[in-house]
Amino acid sequence: MSGTGFWLLAMKMAIAAAIVVTVSIIAEKSKPFIAAMVATLPVSAGPALVFLAMGHDDAFMGAALGGSLVTNLALAFYIGGYGWLAARFSVVPALGGAFVLWLMAGYLLKLVPWTLLSALLANIVLYLAMIPLTKAFLIAKAGLVPPRPWFALPLRALAVASLVAALTTLSDALGPYGSGWLAVFPVVLSSLIAILHPRIGGPATATMIVSGLPGMIGFAIALAVAASLAEPLGRYAALGIGLLITLIWNGGLVLLKSRRSSAAP
Repeated sequence: MSGTGFWLLAMKMAIAAAIVVTVSIIAEKSKPFIAAMVATLPVSAGPALVFLAMGHDDAFMGAALGGSLVTNLALAFYIGGYGWLAARFSVVPALGGAFVLWLMAGYLLKLVPWTLLSALLANIVLYLAMIPLTKAFLIAKAGLVPPRPWFALPLRALAVASLVAALTTLSDALGPYGSGWLAVFPVVLSSLIAILHPRIGGPATATMIVSGLPGMIGFAIALAVAASLAEPLGRYAALGIGLLITLIWNGGLVLLKSRRSSAAP
């Protein structure tokens, strides 16, 4: 790698790490539902996809976004699995088990001949089904949150910086689908789980993570729209539209939740 290439990669890693750390701090200090809506924005996937777009053409990005859309299905099993495991185990087996489910689901999903439409419909159906199935995990309330350990912020920064570095250097070898899969690696959710589970307990952390399921529907829609527009409009315009969709979707969910809370007796 040339000196220019090294510094460009370092800049990408630093920018992505700064975004993720900032947003995860906001999520950590918010109420569970607000935190979930912040965490399910494309905080790590967004920068990763933008940097991926800088090194590839519109056709590659369209296919990569399609891979991200299919992989987004696997995240439903990650979230639901963690919700169940968090009430029974400590952070290492709970988070590890969620990762195993994510990897297994991702592998099996790759074997299906998806189209953008079928992958989008599968996302909507799966997440709508998961919402009532995981309702039992939404009952815990966090108490006083202990001080953040010293390694929390460096851990988050290292995780997302490593993701960007891997995606930048391995995208050609991984191909579009593999790059799309890696781009939506659950960095933010995993870092929040790793930090919050030991501090506030598994059930309270699961409440926050599971609350994000409705937001994942908006992310799936955004990926499908961006994938379909990558070639006709260009990859950067498509990514911008996708980001706008997620902001509108999650913002709408927050307003709806607020109105329902205000209307409740």
